[in-house]
Amino acid sequence: MKILLLLLLPISLFAQQQYDVCVYGGTSAGVVAAVTAKRAGKSVVLIEPGQHLGGMSSGGLGATDIGNKSAITGLSRDFYRRIGQHYGKFEQWTFEPGVAENLFNKYIKEANVPVLLGHRITSAAVKNNRIGSITLEPTATGQQKTIAAKQFIDCTYEGDLMDRAGVQFTVGREANSQYGETYNGVQLLDKHQFPDGVDPYVIPGKPESGLIYGVSTAKLAPNGTGDKTVQAYNYRMCLTNDPTNRIPITRPNGYDSTKYELLLRQIARKEPKELTWNLMHFVMMPNRKTDINNCGGLSTDMIGANFDYPTGTYAQRDAIIRGHELYTKGFFYFIGHDPRVPKHLRDEMLNWGYPKDEYTDTGNFSPQLYVREARRMVGEYVMTQANCEGKTTITDGVGTAAYTMDSHNCQRLVVTEPDGTAQVRNEGDVQVGGFPPYPISYRALVPKRGSVQNLLVPVCLSSSHIAFGSIRMEPVFMVLAQSAAVAACQAIDEGKAIQDIDVKKLQTTLAQNPLMNGSRPEVLIDNDDTAQVAQLGTWQRETKSGKYGASSLASTVGKSGSVQFQPAKLQPGHYAVYVYNPARLGGGGNPDSHGDDKRSTDKAASVSVRVYTGSTVTTQTIDQQLKNNDWIRVGDYVFAGKTPWVEITSANTTQPVVADAVLFVPVN
Repeated sequence: MKILLLLLLPISLFAQQQYDVCVYGGTSAGVVAAVTAKRAGKSVVLIEPGQHLGGMSSGGLGATDIGNKSAITGLSRDFYRRIGQHYGKFEQWTFEPGVAENLFNKYIKEANVPVLLGHRITSAAVKNNRIGSITLEPTATGQQKTIAAKQFIDCTYEGDLMDRAGVQFTVGREANSQYGETYNGVQLLDKHQFPDGVDPYVIPGKPESGLIYGVSTAKLAPNGTGDKTVQAYNYRMCLTNDPTNRIPITRPNGYDSTKYELLLRQIARKEPKELTWNLMHFVMMPNRKTDINNCGGLSTDMIGANFDYPTGTYAQRDAIIRGHELYTKGFFYFIGHDPRVPKHLRDEMLNWGYPKDEYTDTGNFSPQLYVREARRMVGEYVMTQANCEGKTTITDGVGTAAYTMDSHNCQRLVVTEPDGTAQVRNEGDVQVGGFPPYPISYRALVPKRGSVQNLLVPVCLSSSHIAFGSIRMEPVFMVLAQSAAVAACQAIDEGKAIQDIDVKKLQTTLAQNPLMNGSRPEVLIDNDDTAQVAQLGTWQRETKSGKYGASSLASTVGKSGSVQFQPAKLQPGHYAVYVYNPARLGGGGNPDSHGDDKRSTDKAASVSVRVYTGSTVTTQTIDQQLKNNDWIRVGDYVFAGKTPWVEITSANTTQPVVADAVLFVPVN
């Protein structure tokens, strides 16, 4: 859906060429940064090279990668709460692209932020280590514009403003030896891999016939070797199987079936019964739509086709984007129509089509390529694998990450097996997790000292390739963008370089004013907060569950006990009380992957929750077998008087009771 915000805002707003804060890049992070700075009382402009706001969050990535919900705070969490309101829930992490774009536009309208669409940076004027202004060119027709500001925030996926300002960056994968890591550089592993026996040559067994499409001539380097390859991009595909809203997937112009020969060879070696988790990964969105991602040896990732994208010219990037679009459209058409594809897979594919009500100005196809990684700043501090795994600590955290260290494949190569046969192998996919949420350093958002003093980079932040694989999630980008915007405003107020601001003051602002509107913040108590949580009886601490934070608690069947959450600093007032209900078998924290009506029989179906308001005690009963990895509303209460508490009890249950986090949400 196309909403030309320029038509909604007075032209006079763009007569102003001097701003307090200039945000470049209308991604989800860019919207949050701009709204944050405006709520902080600064003049702001948001510049987006394309015609849509929201980046990947409105471009098809509706199955939000969370890792752990405790990492999502401030306006980022508010976004998912407001998505939930749209669907009649407390919060929701799966959504349709158009719903997300409408919400991003609503944020901008509410804050009255001027947005300049269809303009991209050509240069930055830097003097005495400060950006004075940037020059923009229209992506279509029109005249150049110059925008001056006191502070700049680069929220693009590519880091173009950072580059034009002369800030140091890197592209590709570092060698493991550079930062003492084990999962960086070349990684020939087993995920999203071809089955054994897939021949790489046009004529199987004949190297002289040349390599089949998509296989590189590069030689496999030892694991851990650094290089300049980039993890694969793709489109997160929103399709629908609703006949009333479905546009058939037709043969695209420029279609070439030889691009998918490897898919036939993959199927011949291991024929799948269905599409999902085999040739692609379906995640259902509301209203019979999808977020389809890569899965398998050959899928929607266009491995090796993006190496020139991060530092390429705009023309080079446009060609790469068009190539990915053609490949993706051809991939789905091939599966549905090529007679060599097994009939049951063709029939399944033909159930799906482009949704009529999405991307109506771009042929019902997403305008946003999933640029998973491009430039990465080399800043004052570099986040590495040691940060992800909790092996190093920082004190200047301004955001939290929690996702697996995740890299998609970077290369598709010929690998000679021990028996001498040549086979196709993908290289670069890493999926290593199992660690709790960890803080992201403020210094990773700013250039090195001695470099630019008025630029923050919350998306292409300073990180090794493998650590970036954990950090690079849309909700985390939004959290870091809010932190960057508050820091930019603070730097203006303090008259300091962004490297020199009072980070403790920044952290306090983020904690005490999370929505940047002066509203009373929520109060959350996690089971690991021993100062505010009291246990009675026998409870087992579980770290493999879909916990909120680092762990959850589970009772021992047949033994009575309780966990009491005591909010020592809760201000008197009216609150809605929620308890978090983790799935004991784990999961990424996304309730939509479990379903509200899907029972988990490894937990109790009738659990007593007692609430003391400071004067009276009431008891409610909740069902922990439903609403897994989600919040369960206990009720609304007015707290006043003595220190209140919420107590989860395990008495009279035949299944374990879980106790995790309790949330107090102010009711206006």
